Amino acid sequence: MTKKRIYIFDTTLRDGEQSPGVSLNIQDKLEIARELVKMRVDIIEVGFPIASVGDFEAVKAVAQNIKGAVIAGLARANEKDIDRAWEAVQYSDAPRIHTFIATSDIHLQYKLKMNREQVLARAVEAVAYAKKFTSDIEFSAEDASRSDTAFLYKVYEAVIAAGAKTINVSDTVGYTTPREFGNLIRGIRENVPNIDQAVISVHCHNDLGMGVANSLAALENGAQQLECTMNGLGERAGNAALEELVMAILTRQDYYNAYTNINTQQIYRTSRIVSALTGVNVQPNKAIVGANAFAHESGIHQHGVLNNSSTYEIMKPETIGLQTNKLVLGKHSGRHAFEDHLKELGHNLSADEINVLFTKFKALADKKKVVFDRDIEALLDEKVAVAPEIYELIYYHISSGNQTIATGTVRLKYGEKIIEAACTGDGPVDACFKAIEQALGLKVELEDYFLKAVTSGEDALGEVTVKINKNGKSYIGRGLSTDIIEASAKAFVNAINKVVAEVGEDTSELSEVTSTP
Repeated sequence: MTKKRIYIFDTTLRDGEQSPGVSLNIQDKLEIARELVKMRVDIIEVGFPIASVGDFEAVKAVAQNIKGAVIAGLARANEKDIDRAWEAVQYSDAPRIHTFIATSDIHLQYKLKMNREQVLARAVEAVAYAKKFTSDIEFSAEDASRSDTAFLYKVYEAVIAAGAKTINVSDTVGYTTPREFGNLIRGIRENVPNIDQAVISVHCHNDLGMGVANSLAALENGAQQLECTMNGLGERAGNAALEELVMAILTRQDYYNAYTNINTQQIYRTSRIVSALTGVNVQPNKAIVGANAFAHESGIHQHGVLNNSSTYEIMKPETIGLQTNKLVLGKHSGRHAFEDHLKELGHNLSADEINVLFTKFKALADKKKVVFDRDIEALLDEKVAVAPEIYELIYYHISSGNQTIATGTVRLKYGEKIIEAACTGDGPVDACFKAIEQALGLKVELEDYFLKAVTSGEDALGEVTVKINKNGKSYIGRGLSTDIIEASAKAFVNAINKVVAEVGEDTSELSEVTSTP
């Protein structure tokens, strides 16, 4: 039997960005889009162009610069939204307009204040209008899983007749169950006369933890496109996770008799980049990409894996691009050996990028006894999370103890100027952060702080992620060091550099300053 091709529609940059606290700038979206293309995602939904100038510019930038995937922009079912979406995606070699309207009675009554006939007419008008710009139109019925099925069939038939090439069935609030959703997809396939003229897509949320299960049930019943996000990001409890869907289809080809075009060896790398840029850490027990996904602690499990990995591993770590945590290079290693090993790890970087990374590697090798693949991956993650280096941390000093008040002194470089300040705080990290704020004359709110070890051992590389808020907007910063205070300070400065780059804080008055608590 011929295997069925399943198309992967990634909405990390649109629905994933709607996760509370996540805010991606244009460069972040471009970086993630590049990784999605490397992974061979079929469609990338970049954003909702009408939502803001920033969203519009991000969709436009991706459409202009990213090749190798369909680039989609979301639009409500009205001309203004569709115009704005087309203005953004038109630069793509393969642009798609994705328009939507709710179809459930609860949404019609309480949100749209429309009746069914009005919704049907609006849906058809939107698709017909979008067709003036492109033939690649996707129509989504929002809250489809709670809609009257007879009305839903009618809407899908009408929008396909109007020109929709893809019809999307949304489980917008994660309400349905696998059997229900599978039956709904089968019903659409059997009761929409012109369904053979369109691809059936599904978009499942994870409110009841069944986003992936519902998507796979839809696949079994005729869905050909799965909408998903890296790491399962998304509103509320998130969306169906791309990595789980793809690996389920690959691992159980015997059952699903389907395949995707995804390069699975890019999954782990892409997951880490998305985590770094969004500031949302992957839980250790997360399927496929979690730190414990291929870890075995039980003695019985370890014994079985050593004898034959298939006893407790249904997937090989290498399949998702996860390297074993082995010793690779040291402080005496040369640039060529380092470059060759980067290629072994699947990274093709420019000469300038390798030079910068090699300098960081040598600095790390001087501090650590051993350098692991995971350490190098962390340095690569830091590369993609950088902000314009307006301020550079060049010195810090902490005085702290259980019987003393923590005091932090920092020195930062701003152009040719040196800015220095000292502050007390509730612990060494807080003192350091307050000193940085005082040195810059900039007050921000610390929303979140997260520390993790990249590898094991006393000299493990520490990775700190901070989330700060300025003027109601969140910014993510990351820092790496074998010293957690240094990693924390780097992360804080990294986040502040993003604030300054975007908000444009006035730095013209800054000069050489030395402050005391």
